[in-house]
Amino acid sequence: MCFFPPPQTIIYSQLLACYIFIVYLMFTWLWPLSTLYFIWLVMDWQTPERGGRRTLFMRKWKVWDHFRDYFPIKLVKTVELNPNKNYIFGCHPHGIMSFGAFSCFSTESCGFAEAFPGVKPTLLILAGLFRIPIYRDYIMGAGLLPVSKPSLVHLLSKSGKGNAAVIVIGGAAESLASSPGLNTVVVRQRKGFVRTALEVGADLVPVYSFGENELFKQMIFSEGSVGRRLQDLFKSLVGFAPCMFLGERLAFLPYRTPVTTVGDPISIPKRITPTEEEVNHYHNLYTEALSKLFHEHKVSCGMPESHNLRII
Repeated sequence: MCFFPPPQTIIYSQLLACYIFIVYLMFTWLWPLSTLYFIWLVMDWQTPERGGRRTLFMRKWKVWDHFRDYFPIKLVKTVELNPNKNYIFGCHPHGIMSFGAFSCFSTESCGFAEAFPGVKPTLLILAGLFRIPIYRDYIMGAGLLPVSKPSLVHLLSKSGKGNAAVIVIGGAAESLASSPGLNTVVVRQRKGFVRTALEVGADLVPVYSFGENELFKQMIFSEGSVGRRLQDLFKSLVGFAPCMFLGERLAFLPYRTPVTTVGDPISIPKRITPTEEEVNHYHNLYTEALSKLFHEHKVSCGMPESHNLRII
C-alpha cells in the first residue's frame, strides 16, 4: 500500500508558494505591485473576522457542479429553517477533507438557497489560512471565514438575521478517526460552540455527512502509539493532523461514495452570560439530537442498519 501527503499538506504547500511568489515579485520590476499588495494586506487584515468579502459569482462556478457529481453529494432537507433566526451548524464527521460540508455550504451546487430561502450558510475554517497572501482573498471570495470567536460573534450578532455559521466541530482530532466503516465524532468535550450559541441566541443544527468517512482509507494509529503521538504533536503546532490515507485513481482521489448531509435544529435561548449548567444542558441536547439524526437517516443514506455512532 502506498501513502500520500494529506490534502491539508498539499494546501499548505500551495500557501507557502503564495508567500514565495509575493516575495519574489519584490526583486523584479513588478516590485510596486507586491508593495501595494502588502500595504493592502495590512489595511485589510481584520476583514476576515468582520464578515469577509463573499461573492456569489465564486460560489456558482460550474466546477462545483462537477465536484458535486463526482461523488455525488446531496443535501437532504429534514426541516424548515426560519430565515428570521441565526444558526450554528455543527457538521460531523470531519473526514479527511470535509467534502460534504464544503459542497453543501460553500458552493451553490447542492441547492441550499432553494431548500432554505433566506438562510445564508458560511463555512468557518482554520484562522491561519487567512494570514496567507492571495489565498486569503480567494477563500474570502468563496464566503469562508475563520473559525474564531470574534468572527463567529460578528456573523451571528452584527450581520442581521438568516445567517448560518457552519463549524466542523471535531476538527483535526476527528480526522484521525476517519476510516470506512467507522462513525466516530469528537464532541464530548467541545462546548465552546454551545456557549457562543447561548450568548448570541443562535439555534444549533446538528449535521451529519453520511459517507464522508468512506472517501479515503486511512491508517489509524492507536492511542499512545508513536505514530499517534507524532500526529498529535504536529496538530498542536500547525492546527491540522497529517493523515496516511489511500484513495482510488492514482491512489489519492477520493472513492466515489455518496455523501449526504442532513440536519435538524435545536432551539436555543439567548443568555448574555450562560452558566456551566446551561452549557452542559444544551450540549447534552445537541449530542442526543446528533445521535437521533444519525440513527433515523443512516439506512436511507446508504449505511447498514448495524452501524452505530460513537461520540467521544
